[in-house]
Amino acid sequence: MTPPTFKESLRYDLVAGFLVFLIALPLCLGISMASGYPPIAGIVTAIVGGIIAPFVSNSELTIKGPAAGLIVIVLGAVTELDAVSPGHGYVLALGVSVVAGMLQIAFALARGGSLSEFFPKAAVHGMLAAIGIIIAAKQVHVLLGVSPSGKSPFQLIGEIPHSVRELNPEIAGIGIVSLVLLFLLPAIRHPIVKKLPAPVVVLAFAIVTGEAIDLQHDHGYSIAGHEYDVGPRYLVDVPAKLLAAVTLPDFSAVLTGVGIKYVIMLALVGSLESLLSANAIDLLDPWKRKTDMNRDLLAIGVGNTFAALCGGLPMISEIVRSSANINNGARTRLANLFHGLFLLGLVAAVPGLIHMVPFSALAAMLVYTGYRLASPKEFVHTYKVGVEQLAIFTSTVIATLATDLLIGIAVGIFVKLALHVARGAPLRSLFRAPFEVVTSDGSCCEIRVSDSAVFSNWIPLKRRLTHVIAHHAHIRIDFGTTHLVDHTVMSKLVELSRELERHGKALELVGLEQHEPVSSHPASARRKTKGRG
Repeated sequence: MTPPTFKESLRYDLVAGFLVFLIALPLCLGISMASGYPPIAGIVTAIVGGIIAPFVSNSELTIKGPAAGLIVIVLGAVTELDAVSPGHGYVLALGVSVVAGMLQIAFALARGGSLSEFFPKAAVHGMLAAIGIIIAAKQVHVLLGVSPSGKSPFQLIGEIPHSVRELNPEIAGIGIVSLVLLFLLPAIRHPIVKKLPAPVVVLAFAIVTGEAIDLQHDHGYSIAGHEYDVGPRYLVDVPAKLLAAVTLPDFSAVLTGVGIKYVIMLALVGSLESLLSANAIDLLDPWKRKTDMNRDLLAIGVGNTFAALCGGLPMISEIVRSSANINNGARTRLANLFHGLFLLGLVAAVPGLIHMVPFSALAAMLVYTGYRLASPKEFVHTYKVGVEQLAIFTSTVIATLATDLLIGIAVGIFVKLALHVARGAPLRSLFRAPFEVVTSDGSCCEIRVSDSAVFSNWIPLKRRLTHVIAHHAHIRIDFGTTHLVDHTVMSKLVELSRELERHGKALELVGLEQHEPVSSHPASARRKTKGRG
């Protein structure tokens, strides 16, 4: 299919950009609120991402902006840096974010776009599930109109029954109805309802209800003999002018232990999430265009540097808004630009509208997002891929909840490597790709892989495959002399085979008849059970 021209795309991109802007507005506010930043910071980031990224990245359909997956890291940075210098956590976190953005630029210039290829899928999904649990555990209290005393995920989960007993009925009513709408609307198949973005419906409901119960003014009410207070503190607070939202960073904590930790976490996790999202959106592109991951990472780094210099949150290529972008008919990166310009126009012209949004509705959106990240379906799907994948997934989740994201994903990687060794993968092959080109002619090339093909040695094998694919129409990979082919490699080969088929080429896997799949899933790990051939 021929990619659309500028003239053909303009109308579609303008409509898609407007619809994504409507979805992005409440999500940007909610993510900012949950991250410990001023609510307007998320909109600043989406504006910067929308205006800068289309001119740096060649990713046609991704939307750049703040992401729920970074909430835990950003909030942790604000909290810990505030302990270092009380009252300055936000500006110190901005300084850390600027340096993290510059590190992402360095990743991109060093061709670090293959970063996402290293991490095992089960560990990455486990990290995201843990993030979802943490987000939901914190935001459910906001949804109910209660301030929890706990800080850790386990403490926040343990306090949920107390918050239910102490909920503020009017605030909780807005939050609970908003949450029901978020779950209910996508399940309704009526064509008109399907065209209504659930976050927009929730935003409209919450604003109207907030006005009806007069949240703009402090007042009290009683129910069954209990007294409750409501007022503007339950509404989003934004500056009257956009320029007032610009906050300069403080770099004094960058070289402290806390600062260095969060520079690494923001750069590493942000890059990983962004690259994974860009890969996923490429698979949904109707024109099958391929994103240059190094350029996309460069766009994220440049965007993050500028956003933090202006007081904004970190950004990534965000999966939810990017999927909505595709579903609403976007054709080129202009949709990302238009979404940023619409946000800029809104906050410049009518900032008072944002002040009418109740926090509990935003919390409902984040609880819903957290549920989707940690959905029971994720656990079931991981189990179907293989019991060992569930072990990696759950160990990453538990370790992340108990410690932090870096330790959590490190635990997942360690468990994955330990399982590989237990299943016969030689230690020497864990970080070195033992392969050789055994035949090569004008049309066909055969690569023989020895010892093991696992996530930790996939990158050099992928580099060789990329070179071979450029010169041959038929690529054969012989696994006859391998002990183990893990799920990460199998799933990437399945994706690569589909991509080559679309371009009239073929990827053939041989030698796997000597291996036993660990589950019925087509991309499950394969373990050798017969003598070596």
